[in-house]
Amino acid sequence: MKYEFIRTHEQQFSVQRMCRVLEVQRSGYYAWKRRPPSRRTQANAELLEKVRQVFRYSRSTYGSVRIQQYFRRQGYQYSRHRIARLMKLNHLVPVRVLKWHPCTTQQRLGARTAPNVLNQDFQAVRPNEKWVGDTTYIDTAEGWLYLATLLDLYSRRVVGWAMSEENNAHLVECAWQMAVCNRQPPAQLLHHSDRGSQYTSESYLKRLEQAGCTLSMSRTGNCYDNAVVESFYATLKGECAVSQFTTRAEARSSIFEFIEVWYNRERLHSSLGYCSPVEFELSSGH
Repeated sequence: MKYEFIRTHEQQFSVQRMCRVLEVQRSGYYAWKRRPPSRRTQANAELLEKVRQVFRYSRSTYGSVRIQQYFRRQGYQYSRHRIARLMKLNHLVPVRVLKWHPCTTQQRLGARTAPNVLNQDFQAVRPNEKWVGDTTYIDTAEGWLYLATLLDLYSRRVVGWAMSEENNAHLVECAWQMAVCNRQPPAQLLHHSDRGSQYTSESYLKRLEQAGCTLSMSRTGNCYDNAVVESFYATLKGECAVSQFTTRAEARSSIFEFIEVWYNRERLHSSLGYCSPVEFELSSGH
């Protein structure tokens, strides 16, 4: 392993210095280097190339666990520790998702609210049983861009989303309309949100009541009542909106691609047995 380290870092440090620090002889290193690669070395080189391909495919977001799961889905059985060692030696460091920092929502004075029916039960037995919604802000050089989403708790799929320069009731109504068009949810769908002014507006509540939804809202000051969608936003900002976008148009394009191409259809979710949301729904027969 010492010789392998020296060969990997020859372009960064002098061989003489590395040999001195690692307490090996230069002659021994050069003799090792002249030898034909062992079968194990060749196998590691082949695996490393596969790991690099999956790492690029994941947009530099997969660590050793998800890469191992990706290989298993392809019928390959590789040790996670072996993958992790190769990644460490070759500086394949995944993007670190931002830790979710909970925040509370200001309730509009006099707003019509609903009890917390969901009560942090984030499991669902079928699609369109429980939806959770929330809004967030995206930083651009032109100003904030606001994003509203609705997630289906059965598959963690983003079923509706909308973006706007205004964080208002119209924004969440657009996300709701997309979700309804995509999913045609049945009556008694459980709709959960916080008590923000967008979700307690009369226009939005009227839409939910007309659809026959069961309304649920987070308790005042309890930021964990909507943890799943908050976790999604942490993933979005850790893997897509990692820095300020130049324009709102650039942000719209990147977020669309992240949600519809990557997150819903490709990204492996640990909570779904390392399936994507779309794949999870298809495999379950729904």
